[in-house]
Amino acid sequence: MVALRKRGNAPTRKPDVWTPDLLEKVAWRVQAAKEPFRGVGTPAGVRPGLFPLRETGADVRKVYRAAEDYLAGLDEKQLAEGRFPMDDVSWRHWNNGARYFLRHGICLEDLDDAGRGRALAVIRESLSADGYGQMLDLMRLNRTIGELTDNVDGLNELLYWFSLYGEPENGGPWGWQLDGHHVNINCVFVGDQMVLTPSFLGAEPVMAGAGKYAGTVAFRHEEALGHELFTDLDPRQRERAVIADTMPAELFVGAFRDNFELDYRGLPLSELSAGQRATAVQLLGRYVNRAGDPHARLRMEEVLAHEGDTHFAWVGDPDGTFYYRFHSPVILVEFEHMPGVYFGNDYPSRRHIHTIVRTPNAGDYGVDLLRQHHERHHLQGERK
Repeated sequence: MVALRKRGNAPTRKPDVWTPDLLEKVAWRVQAAKEPFRGVGTPAGVRPGLFPLRETGADVRKVYRAAEDYLAGLDEKQLAEGRFPMDDVSWRHWNNGARYFLRHGICLEDLDDAGRGRALAVIRESLSADGYGQMLDLMRLNRTIGELTDNVDGLNELLYWFSLYGEPENGGPWGWQLDGHHVNINCVFVGDQMVLTPSFLGAEPVMAGAGKYAGTVAFRHEEALGHELFTDLDPRQRERAVIADTMPAELFVGAFRDNFELDYRGLPLSELSAGQRATAVQLLGRYVNRAGDPHARLRMEEVLAHEGDTHFAWVGDPDGTFYYRFHSPVILVEFEHMPGVYFGNDYPSRRHIHTIVRTPNAGDYGVDLLRQHHERHHLQGERK
């Protein structure tokens, strides 16, 4: 049994006894993160040249300043715990579980109000108002779980670990990660370009019927628009879209699946009617527009440039529970109704939802942009 320490010592919320079962769970995660990063691809391999390093004209002064303010507010011990080089393997240690596995950085619960505000400011300046609000809602729903299970010490809205990478104060590539139960966001800046993947967001429950955050609701638009898109398909289109008879056990490209291979399957968006396409673009926007402007606009342009290579796949019952995904060379989105964990149901229900957004072909964590940046600014300097 995993014993949690008292509130206020969140970074040390580790098992008192590392049983063989727990050690095995950690070992395979560590090994997966050690695999050389290739990125999500297809069995044919990773497609190069999709993400050119460029100047976008986006104004990133506020987010850079927020990162500098956050770092300036940390003491020496906090800097040692919460700041990492850009190539640190901890980028790939995020996971959506509630238990302590490979957590790193500084827990929001262990910062004072001012420090926590500075950490959240970095995130707020990176995201849109809707994206930031959705993140907060999911963190609050984590407290709802704690209230329902009488365990707000182990499940609450502040048990999220914030890590800052790189050198924003020097204008170099940098980024941040927020990691905890059902909220795992990775954000990288290379110049004025931003990458906001992998981003895993989930909730159980998806609505707080009572408690501190009563009335909080999550994923209703993602659920409703997915339902609308599939039910608006004609029989032939549905036959193309459906890829399986039974729901997958979990999202295909969740935690520790940075190199997963997945074929394009489902209905090409090129076969949608004008009305269906509008719904598909609106649904994609629910995921893309978590980023703030103009990065969301630039990202949507990138996504729609590959519209002809984008597939919509479906599994499940539109009147019950379902899974869907969008998959193209530059974006991979998954949504799924999950079995219960805290509610105890071993079948999928609409009160437990997982979603993820990936940038395939070495786009996650800004890896391909960072490679190009290194080649342009470091290798050239070495040859001079």
